[in-house]
Amino acid sequence: MSLDLLALSVTPRGGKAPLFAPLTLSVPDDQIVTVMGASGVGKSTLLDAVAGHLPHDFRLSGQVMLAGRDVTHLPPEARAIGLMFQDAQLFPHLSVGDNLAFGLPAALRGRTARAAAVGAALESAGLAGFGPRDPATLSGGQRARIALMRALLAKPRALLLDEPFSRLDASLRAEIRRFVFDHLRAESIPALMVSHDHDDADAAGGPVIRL
Repeated sequence: MSLDLLALSVTPRGGKAPLFAPLTLSVPDDQIVTVMGASGVGKSTLLDAVAGHLPHDFRLSGQVMLAGRDVTHLPPEARAIGLMFQDAQLFPHLSVGDNLAFGLPAALRGRTARAAAVGAALESAGLAGFGPRDPATLSGGQRARIALMRALLAKPRALLLDEPFSRLDASLRAEIRRFVFDHLRAESIPALMVSHDHDDADAAGGPVIRL
């Protein structure tokens, strides 16, 4: 299984020049590919295009393929592509456990089965017993772990990482980065990461694309 971008480019509507040259790359299920470049060059817009969240004032050309399937024109919820942002974006009105349950696929039915999946995710994150907690009581590192586990519970076939560690304290960054990357490799999920941090790229260990 791989995430493949074929001559993908994004152009502002009404503009003549794309934000970046047409991009062709393949992310196999054992790799984390890093996209780097100056601010404003279109790195986050690239992820929006891959995920299906491209704003209407941009025009997309090229193809997004996932596991050999063309998902370019599918809505975001049909692409099976997860997202992890620099802000964990947990729902403040839900408990930690309910935040995780939000990521569970609808096909997983039954309160007992869903509770077991949430409990296993908390255990995997080293946060067993945190289900009833208010997300506001979590540290930055704990929030990042919960955000990743919520993304993984949705069973994505690829994951996009948008500066996922930039808001963490330096003392936490390496630990959370290792936690995230280890889980992605264990699940064999291809990942495309945008980052300004060369340490992120080094830890990812995959190719580095410069826009």
